[in-house]
Amino acid sequence: MKRTLKYLAGAAVTAAVAGMAAVAGMATMSYAAPHDTAGWAPHSATVTAAAPAAAPAAAAKHAPTPRIVQPGERVTGAPGFELWLTPEGKHWTTPDMPEGQFRSVVDGNVDLSSPGVSVQSEGTPERVHLSGLYYGGKGTASSVELRTAAGTLQGELIELPGRPGWGVWYAVAEPVPNDGSWSFVSEVTVRNTKGKVYASISLR
Repeated sequence: MKRTLKYLAGAAVTAAVAGMAAVAGMATMSYAAPHDTAGWAPHSATVTAAAPAAAPAAAAKHAPTPRIVQPGERVTGAPGFELWLTPEGKHWTTPDMPEGQFRSVVDGNVDLSSPGVSVQSEGTPERVHLSGLYYGGKGTASSVELRTAAGTLQGELIELPGRPGWGVWYAVAEPVPNDGSWSFVSEVTVRNTKGKVYASISLR
């Protein structure tokens, strides 16, 4: 029997079943842009959860891993939002800054030997683009989850070949009119293929 779970704004969604693990599907969430979109804020969403169906060993064996991209290979997160990686770090564009922005992993501000996550966000009236670095964790990164005032959002991971010890996560959401509050992301957690925390950041 399928069960549909409705989460209210402010709810933190956690699914854990002892001895079992399964991918329950992805929820599409709407968020407010932190700038350039005054008057936009998140709303609640509906998540459909499937019953667990795999033993831990099988789930770990088939756990997703980051998409491997070549240096300079562009990944489109949404129209006007592109990401690409070089050995020096993360590059990205937005509709307002098509010339690109850069976040270095070699300038001394990122300690690749310790677990960490960064967050950058840009928005338009149509969507919010969230992204950041993850680095320094144990194991192989597998998934990223954003906890927000409206619930949770699942993102995507990309890395360069050769296990560089860092990668980039990204997610996209659609804003909706509300009270203009922009403070909606409270936590970003990257987990490894064993389901353990690879790296995380709390923003509240």
